Amino acid sequence: MMSTVKINDLSQILAPISLEFKGLDKVIRERLASKVALIDQISSYIIQAGGKRVRPALLMLIAKALANGKQTPHTLEMAAVVEFIHTATLLHDDVVDESTLRRGRETANAAFGNAASVLVGDFLYSRAFQMMVGPNDLRVMQILSDATNTIAEGEVLQLLNMNDPEVDEASYLQVIRYKTAKLFEASTELGAILANSTEDQRKQAAAFGRHVGTAFQLMDDLLDYTADAKQMGKNAGDDLREGKPTLPLIYLLENGNNDERLLVRAAIEQNQDLPEDVFAQILSAVQSSGALEYTQSAAKREADLALECIEDFPNNEAKTALQELCFYSLTRQT
Repeated sequence: MMSTVKINDLSQILAPISLEFKGLDKVIRERLASKVALIDQISSYIIQAGGKRVRPALLMLIAKALANGKQTPHTLEMAAVVEFIHTATLLHDDVVDESTLRRGRETANAAFGNAASVLVGDFLYSRAFQMMVGPNDLRVMQILSDATNTIAEGEVLQLLNMNDPEVDEASYLQVIRYKTAKLFEASTELGAILANSTEDQRKQAAAFGRHVGTAFQLMDDLLDYTADAKQMGKNAGDDLREGKPTLPLIYLLENGNNDERLLVRAAIEQNQDLPEDVFAQILSAVQSSGALEYTQSAAKREADLALECIEDFPNNEAKTALQELCFYSLTRQT
């Protein structure tokens, strides 16, 4: 299938839910309000940092596609819940990873300190759980509570994988499924439930989110070695510097020459700042070894599987946007 829009233009892709996005912004601002000044301050800082809000967009698009363009109740509230859970994981991740840059600006932990970031992340989780009872549907609460638990397991799995050059592709993909793809999956499954879809549509929507989420993370792996800080909104090479064995490195460990494998193993195992000359050598090896092409191919397989999941959905502009998001996941530069 050929793309019908500029596949790097996310705002154009999401045009079918532009009004919903305005409503979502309003819900987010209202629900983040707190009598505690520091929570308000950090929440405002997070909102101003922006972000693509792909997960809530997927929820809204799935709901609109399966409801054939009709408005579905509770959609904006549940989209905000998904965004709050995602933002909470980012706040905690940045503390664990000691990150200083996200979305082109200082991370909350760099600006306000680790303790404040962790506690505001906890506030976002608890506010999300307050909101998820709104639809009065046990399926909604089960999906979101299960997703939150799985994400936490994924974060611990990633921690266990840090500085471990023995991590293989299967183990790394498990981390992706838990830590990243699970919230995509929950978002799309919720969209189907809110649209009163059939059981088969719900399962296909969940699988769509799982595959798209995996594709997005695999492309993040690739962009860590190809995009600069201005494009990515974070420092290039952060994954390697933090000792994370992502797919390009795993490929190089399995397919590089002996010198390259020894260099990568030592870099992953290191527990201190990676010298720039070493990073440059690894970057060159990653780019010349076929590791990036391999990662791109893995992401494309996931995007193709996602497209198959929604083949039988009603044909409407929301479905088209979902298809375009699959293409976007493979071509984005940020």
